[in-house]
Amino acid sequence: MTEYGRGDGSDRWQDDPYLGDGGWNAQQAQHGDQQGYGDGQQQYADPQQQYDQQRYAEQQYYAQQAQQQYNEWNDGQQTGYGRQQYPQQYADQQQGYGQQQGQGQQQGHGQQQSYEGGWATGGHQQVPYGHPQDPYAQQQAAYGGGQQDYYGTQDAYPPPEPPTRRAPGREPEPDTGWDPGPDQGEHAFFAGGDDDDDDDRDGRGDRSGRGGKKPKKRRGGPACLVLTLIFAGVAGGVVYFGYQFYQDRFGPAPDYAGDGNGQQVTVVIPKGAGGWVIGQKLEAAGVIESVAAFVSAQNDHPDGRSIQDGVYTMQKQMSAASAVELMLSPKSRSNLIIAEGSRNVAVYALIDKRLGVADGTTAKVAKTQYKKLGLPDWALDRPNVKDPLEGFLYPSSYAASKGQKPATVLKEMVERATEKYEEMGLEKKAAGLGLDNPWEVLTVASLVQAEGTSHDDFRKMAEVVYNRLKPGNPETYGSLEFDSTYNYIKNQSKIDLSIAELRRYDNPYNTYFVKGLPPGPIDNPGEDALKGALNPTKDGWYYFISLDGKTSKFTKTLKDHEKLVEQFNASRKKS
Repeated sequence: MTEYGRGDGSDRWQDDPYLGDGGWNAQQAQHGDQQGYGDGQQQYADPQQQYDQQRYAEQQYYAQQAQQQYNEWNDGQQTGYGRQQYPQQYADQQQGYGQQQGQGQQQGHGQQQSYEGGWATGGHQQVPYGHPQDPYAQQQAAYGGGQQDYYGTQDAYPPPEPPTRRAPGREPEPDTGWDPGPDQGEHAFFAGGDDDDDDDRDGRGDRSGRGGKKPKKRRGGPACLVLTLIFAGVAGGVVYFGYQFYQDRFGPAPDYAGDGNGQQVTVVIPKGAGGWVIGQKLEAAGVIESVAAFVSAQNDHPDGRSIQDGVYTMQKQMSAASAVELMLSPKSRSNLIIAEGSRNVAVYALIDKRLGVADGTTAKVAKTQYKKLGLPDWALDRPNVKDPLEGFLYPSSYAASKGQKPATVLKEMVERATEKYEEMGLEKKAAGLGLDNPWEVLTVASLVQAEGTSHDDFRKMAEVVYNRLKPGNPETYGSLEFDSTYNYIKNQSKIDLSIAELRRYDNPYNTYFVKGLPPGPIDNPGEDALKGALNPTKDGWYYFISLDGKTSKFTKTLKDHEKLVEQFNASRKKS
C-alpha cells in the first residue's frame, strides 16, 4: 500500500516528512500484542509514526484511511507498520506495551484510558474503543490493548527523539514542522529570524501542551537598511554607467565653444597624420576638448582632409570647427619651409635659426653624422662630393621648433627624400636614361632645377642635359658648360660670368673645365624637376637662354643660340 506509514518495512527518522518532536500527546498511542510479525520478534510501533497517525485523525481528509487502517489492524492484518526498534534506553518502558498480565496496570485488552485534554493517569472512566467520545479511538485501537500512561507520573521517560536530536538532559522542544538538519543551524536572516516560521506552525498549535506559540521573529531595521543601501547603490551604478554608455555611443562629443581663450600654443603634426592623430595632438595641447569633436568637424568641412603636417600656432580651448578653420589657414602655419632648388648651406642656416642654436651647428652635424641620417646605399661613398647630403634635404614643410635637435630635423628630411625617390623610381629608370645609377639621375634633376626658370622648362632643360652629355654630339662634344655648377662651388648666384674666367677654374664641379656631370647634386630638386629629369622631351634641344629671367628660349644650333645672346645683351644696354 502507498499510504503514509503503511509500507512493507520500517521508516527511518530522516525519511519522515514531519520529523521532529511530536510532544507528549504523540507518544501515547498504545500497542497491543505484536507477537507473530513475520520473524516472531516483538515489535513496537514508532512513536513518531504514532504522532503522524494522530495528525491524520485530526484532518478530515484522512479520516477514511484511518478507519480502514483500524479495521485492518483489528482483523490482525497489520504487516509490519512501525517495525523500527527502539534504542535500549527505552526498552524497559516499551516492554509493557501489549503485555498487560505481568504489569498489573492495564485495564484490559481493547480498552483505553480516557483523554480529557491529556492522557489520564487513573481514576477516570475508560471509554471503549471506537466510542464516539474518543477522538483517537481509531488510532488507539490499532495498537492493541491499552496500558497505563506513564507520562503523567514522576517516573515518566522523556519522549523518544530522532537520533539527530537526542542529547543528554535535553528537554523536548515544540515541533517546528521543519528540521533544518544537523549542519544548517537556526534559520535566520541577518539574525532577525524568519517571518514565516511561526505562521506555518499556527495551524498545528503547540502539540507539547506545555506552552504557547513562540513569538514571531521580525527582520530588524539594520538589515532592512543594509538591503536598501545595496539596492540603491546597484540602481545608481546602473543608471550612471548606462548614461555614460549612451553618451559615448549616441551623445554629442564634448566640445569647447568659440575661437579660443587667447592663450597661444604650438602644436606639431607629424607626417602622414590622419584626423584622429591630429585630434589627439590638439587635445593633448589643450586646444580642443575631444578628439571625436575634431574628427566630426574635419569631416564636415569640405577641405578638412587637406590639413598637412607641420607646426601650427593655435589657441587653447577652441571649438573643433574653429580649430579646423585655423589649421587650413596659412596664418596658423609656422613650419620650416624648404624651397625647391635650395642649397644645403641655406637649409642649414634656416634650421639653426628655427631651433635657436648657434650658427654652423647644423652644418657641423651634417658633415660629421651624415652616415647616420638614413641615406640610401647608392648615395654613400661618392668621390669628390662637396656635401653628401646635397639633394637629400627634400623641399617641403617640416615641423621644426625650439627644443629639437638638428640631427632629428635632418633625418626627417633625408627620410622624406629617400621615400620620394623610391616612389618615383630613380633607381629603376636610370639605365633607360643612359645613366649609371640613381645618383646621376638626382644630379641631372638638380641641374634642371637650377637652370630652369619655370616648371614648363624642366622637360626641355632635361633634354638639353642629356643631349650635351653625349660624347660625340656636334654642338658641345660632351661638355655641359652650365654656369650653375660654377656658382655652386663658389657658393654664389651670378649671371655675368666671362667665358675666360669659367674655363680657367679647375674644379670637378666646374662643367666648363670638366666634361660630363659634376660629382653630385648642386641643390635640392623638387618634384617637377625630378619628373622632368625622368621624362625629357625629344625635340633636339641643345641651347637655352632666359631673356626676362622668367622664361627660357630653347634652340637646337649654336647659330640660333648666338642670335638670342645678342638680343639679350642689347636689352641690357637699353636698361
